[in-house]
Amino acid sequence: MSAHPALDVLDKLSEIDAANVVRCARVLLRRPLLRAGGQDGDLLPLVYRHREPLQELFAVTLGYRLVVERRFARLYKTGPGEDPTRGEPTLSPRGYAYLALTLAALTGVGRQVLLSRLVADVRAAAGEAGIAVVDDQADRRALTAALRHLLALGVISETEGTVAPWTGEAPVEALITIDTDVLGLLLAGPLAEATSPEALVELAARPGPRGVEHAVRRRLVENPVVLHSDLTEEQSAWLRKHHRRESVVLERCFGLVTETRVEGVLTADPEEYLTDLAFPGPGTVARIALLALRELRDGDARPDGRHPVRVEQVREQCARLIEDYPAAWSRQATEDLDALTGEVLTLLARVGLAVPSDEPDTWLLSPAVHRWEPEPDDTPTRHGAADPAPAPDPEPANWSLFSI
Repeated sequence: MSAHPALDVLDKLSEIDAANVVRCARVLLRRPLLRAGGQDGDLLPLVYRHREPLQELFAVTLGYRLVVERRFARLYKTGPGEDPTRGEPTLSPRGYAYLALTLAALTGVGRQVLLSRLVADVRAAAGEAGIAVVDDQADRRALTAALRHLLALGVISETEGTVAPWTGEAPVEALITIDTDVLGLLLAGPLAEATSPEALVELAARPGPRGVEHAVRRRLVENPVVLHSDLTEEQSAWLRKHHRRESVVLERCFGLVTETRVEGVLTADPEEYLTDLAFPGPGTVARIALLALRELRDGDARPDGRHPVRVEQVREQCARLIEDYPAAWSRQATEDLDALTGEVLTLLARVGLAVPSDEPDTWLLSPAVHRWEPEPDDTPTRHGAADPAPAPDPEPANWSLFSI
């Protein structure tokens, strides 16, 4: 008998079939709505072939429901709750509002609709919901972004014409076709049970049938860093007791590698597939964020290992890096120092390395920021020609996630 029922699911299969199930599970975690013609859609036949062990694997490990048909597969994940870092980055809050309104409008239009009619229906739905519609360029961009998102999901398709931003009083006409099967699978929240938006968010984030086990394992799978200070006492005690077994379960079922320290657990994908945002990464914001951590983490840490930093400190580090290495950065990204500071903090929050503090203009850095020892590739320009700093020692094979 295996140490966990999830491992029993794989142990019943041949080595090749078990590897294929894990491969499909990883794709479904990244693409909860997998469809023919979409990204990774060529894997649908394999998902369909292994649908029964996949359904059992997700039910046992995470409490997720999986629906598989020949044309699509839908993994119903838990909602993010109050987590502000989750969501589609191309959609603004108003874009999300239009996304919900568009879904509501699509349920009553049949299989095809003119774009002008759909826009009118969405704006009418907004009025019924008490949402003011200001027909300006920003409002049109938000609505267009919601429609483009539905195009990417395969809920709608452009049969004639195109969904594009418009400058006149009405959009350029287009004929839209609705995939009603995919539309019916899209919503995951328990709308019938919710009595308010706040209740819907809470209900959608409910733990699975195994309670604490599912709640903690979902966080390990869906978040890069899980700190004990962010868990309830019961969840933290469960993770401390079972972290070794969890490392085995997550590696065998999803190809994830965990690193455990006293403050918490980091979950990483060696193939860097199960993430939509890699860190460290390319680009001015990501590189400045990484280098700024060297100085920002030097202050005294709280008992939970977090480092309080003021927004002004982050701004000063950004300014220093721009001044020291002026040729290293995108001019567009560094023109507005305040905007750059906000982007750096937003990036650190999205990858689980920072959270806003209850104190005004203060953030808390995760103890996981000690995982990196970044060094600039060049000497500061403003200091003139100087002997380059010695190259850092190679990172040992048993590198650790947090400081010691």
